[in-house]
Amino acid sequence: KTKCSVLYLSRLHLDDLSLDHLTDSKRQQIQQLHLTYNRLSFLPPSVCFLFNLEYLDISNNALTVIPDDIMRLTNLKTFVAKNNLLDESSFPKEFERMQVETLNLSGNRFEDIPMQFLKMTTLQSLSLGGNRLKNIPAEIENLTSLEMLYLGGNLISSIPPEVANLISLRYLVLCDNRIQSIPPQLNKLHSLLSLSLHNNLLTFLPREILSLVHLQELSLRGNPLVVRFIKDMTYDPPSLMELAGRTIKSQNLPFSSCDLPSNLIHYLNLASECPNPKCAGVYFDSCVRHIKFVDFCGKYRLPLMHYLCSPQCSSPCSSNPQSDAESEEENSVPADRLQRVLLG
Repeated sequence: KTKCSVLYLSRLHLDDLSLDHLTDSKRQQIQQLHLTYNRLSFLPPSVCFLFNLEYLDISNNALTVIPDDIMRLTNLKTFVAKNNLLDESSFPKEFERMQVETLNLSGNRFEDIPMQFLKMTTLQSLSLGGNRLKNIPAEIENLTSLEMLYLGGNLISSIPPEVANLISLRYLVLCDNRIQSIPPQLNKLHSLLSLSLHNNLLTFLPREILSLVHLQELSLRGNPLVVRFIKDMTYDPPSLMELAGRTIKSQNLPFSSCDLPSNLIHYLNLASECPNPKCAGVYFDSCVRHIKFVDFCGKYRLPLMHYLCSPQCSSPCSSNPQSDAESEEENSVPADRLQRVLLG
């Protein structure tokens, strides 16, 4: 039936589809097509002649391939094909030319994100949850229009720092994976509203996450970080060059290109300030990784990773993971910084 340019053909046990009975004018009116919960093992050729189609949902079928003819649908904005048998070899090589804005292929058999998808600069929403993805390629940064990235329920073990270049990203869903750490570069995602990380292998968060000022929801339940944190960190003594650099920076000694070669000036400009408020020191390459418990919402204490200039800056290990030095900055975190922290 056609109604308001929408054609509903779901749950009809279809294994093929012919639209020969429709006049050309009626075909041109169809903007949405729903073919969910049928028995389709291929995309019916007649679908690719609906030239004004903007929305196509062919979820819950048995599709293994998307034919080249889909390229005829030049007005297609939303393509949904959840719960089929698709993988990275199922799509045309030229699929990157499609001006699709929403692509939902959750519940298929993808082991890699197809390179065609990673060139679709019009994509605003990409969903590949419930597949077999093992990694996120660095080329994800090419999706400059992306606002929602859903990769939950895969086999992903790490997040590339290039994800931080998705400056329009508002929703990042990485739950139910095997992620062990979060790159501190994610603090560049200034538009991020929701970060879903539940059911991973996280033992800490980078302290840079505090700068995600617009974050409204952080989901962390089912991670080891709520019950376990790192107590024993290795520390490599600083080199003579680092000791000299620390002295120059901490004493504010003036220097110029007349005094030092360019490589040493570059080195001195890489100094990081020790975050311990009781220390005015700096570090370059040699630092102590340390876990700091921070109160986000007056109720939940989260272990955040930060880096100190020396072991003397960290408090002695005790049965109480929170000490005076560790809690120094807690009150500076606004209670409304994260409106919802989901741990349970």
